[in-house]
Amino acid sequence: MSDDPTSTTTVPVVPGDGAPTTAVTVEQPAAAGAVRGATTAALDDRVDALDGALAVGGTRLDPAVVERVGATIDRVRERLALGVDHTVVALAGGTGSGKSSLFNAVSGLRFADVGVRRPTTSRVTACVWGSDGDPLLDWIGVDPEHRIERESLLDGDSEASLRGLVLLDLPDHDSIAPEHRDVVDRVLPQVDLLVWVVDPQKYADDALHSGYLRRMTGRDASMLLVLNQVDTVPVDVRGDLAADVHRLLVEDGLPDVPVHEVSAVTGEGVRELRAALAEAVERRSVAAAHADAEIADAARWVQAQVAPREPAPNALAIGVVVDRLSAAAGLTAVGAAVEAAVRGGAGTPPRLGEVHAEGVGLARSSWLSGVTQGLPQRWAADLRDRVATTAELRLAVTDALAHVPVAARRPHAATVLLALGAVVGLVGLAGAASLLADRMGASVPWLPAGPLVVALLAVALVLLVASVVVRRRAARSRGRRVVTDGRAAIEAAARARLLAPTQDVLAEHRHARELALRALGTS
Repeated sequence: MSDDPTSTTTVPVVPGDGAPTTAVTVEQPAAAGAVRGATTAALDDRVDALDGALAVGGTRLDPAVVERVGATIDRVRERLALGVDHTVVALAGGTGSGKSSLFNAVSGLRFADVGVRRPTTSRVTACVWGSDGDPLLDWIGVDPEHRIERESLLDGDSEASLRGLVLLDLPDHDSIAPEHRDVVDRVLPQVDLLVWVVDPQKYADDALHSGYLRRMTGRDASMLLVLNQVDTVPVDVRGDLAADVHRLLVEDGLPDVPVHEVSAVTGEGVRELRAALAEAVERRSVAAAHADAEIADAARWVQAQVAPREPAPNALAIGVVVDRLSAAAGLTAVGAAVEAAVRGGAGTPPRLGEVHAEGVGLARSSWLSGVTQGLPQRWAADLRDRVATTAELRLAVTDALAHVPVAARRPHAATVLLALGAVVGLVGLAGAASLLADRMGASVPWLPAGPLVVALLAVALVLLVASVVVRRRAARSRGRRVVTDGRAAIEAAARARLLAPTQDVLAEHRHARELALRALGTS
C-alpha cells in the first residue's frame, strides 16, 4: 500500500453467484473506515487510570506490585496501540479443503493463492474491512504483500456490516512442512473466531479432530465449521453428511459449534457465512477481553495496596488535639492568672509559651492513632513522616503562643470610677467632719447640709463598688480572651503541622483508590 493520502489498487472481483470475474480499480483513502473505536478508547482510559494510581501511590505501594502492574501496563498499551476493535477471523483447514477459494468468495476479491501453489507457502493472507489494520497485521506477522483492504469508496455501504473484520487465510494445518503447522499454532490463540474449513472427503481426518478440535473444548462460541464444496455432494446426501459432521463435533466435546454448508464455487451459503461473520464483528474481540482481564487483575493488585476507605471525618476533628496542646501549654492556668492579676490590680501573670514536651507527644500520638486507623502500613508510615515531629510541633505551638498578648493592666474605666469614688468619698468625709465639729461647738468655715453629706458618701460607695464590678468583669473577659486567643494560635499550629499534611496524604490515598476503581471498570 502507498503512504500517500490515497492509493489505487486493481483487484479481481469475484461475484458470489459464479458470474465471470471482473477487475475493478478502486481508490482507497488512507484513513477511511478506521476501526480504532470506543472499546479501545475505554480500555486506554482504564490503563491511564492504572498508571495514574501507580504515580500517585509511589513509594506507598509495594515495589513488587508496582513492577508487576507496570509490566501489565506496558504490555496492554502495546496491544491497545494496535486497536482491539478489530475482529480477527481465521480460516483454518487441511489441504484441499478450499480455504483460499472460500477466502476469495467471502471477500469478493481474488487475492488468496489457490490450487497447487497454495501448499508451497507458509504465509498468512489477510483481508481487512476498513483501514487502520496494518499495525495489527504486523503484530500477527502477515507480510505486507499478503494483505489487502477490502472496503472502498465503491462498496463501503455494502461491506459496512463487516467493518473491523480481519479475515486470515492460514496455511494448511496438515501440510508436510512443519513450519506451516507452526504458523497455524502461533496464530490460533490470537483470533476471535476460528472457522474450520473441511471438505466432504476429509471432514473426519484425525489430524484435525485429535490434533486441534478435541483440544478446544469450551470454545464453541468462538468457533464454527464450514463444510465446503457441497456442490460436489448430491442434494439428497447433504443432510446425512451434515449430521455426521455434527456427530463428530459432539464427540470432540464441541456440541454447540454451528455447521455451515458452503460452496465457494457456486456461492451457495456464502451470504449466510458472511452474516455469521457480521455477528462476530458485533461482539467484543478476544484482544479486548484479554486486555480487560489484565487491566482488572492489575487494578485489584493496586486495590490491595490501599484501604477500602479513608478514616471517618470525625477522626480529622482537631478539637481534641487542641485541648491536649492547650493543657500542655498550661493555657487555662495562664488565663486564670491573668484574670487574678487584672482583678487584683497587682502582680505579673505567667508568660505563655512554656509547653511541656510530654503533653505535645501525647497529643501527636493520639492524632496519629486516629488518622492512620485502617490505612495500609506504607501509607500510615508516610503520614507519620509527613506530619510534624513532637519537637517540631512543640516549637510551632511555642512560636504561636508567643504572639498571643497577655495583659494584666487594670481597665481604664475601673481606674476612673475608683478615682471619682475616692474624690467624692473624701468630699463626703470632709462634710461629715464639719458637721461633727459643729456639733461639738467648734467653729467651721463650711457647714454642709446633712443630707448632702449622706448623698456624697452614698455616691462614693456606688462608684467604688462599680469600680470593683468593672474590674472583675474585665478580669474575666481578659482571662477568657487569653484562653481563646491561645487556643486559636494552638489550633492554627495544629492545622498547619498535623491536619494539613494528614489531609494531603489522605487525599492522595483517595485519589489512588479512586483511580484503581476506575481501572477496575467499576467507577
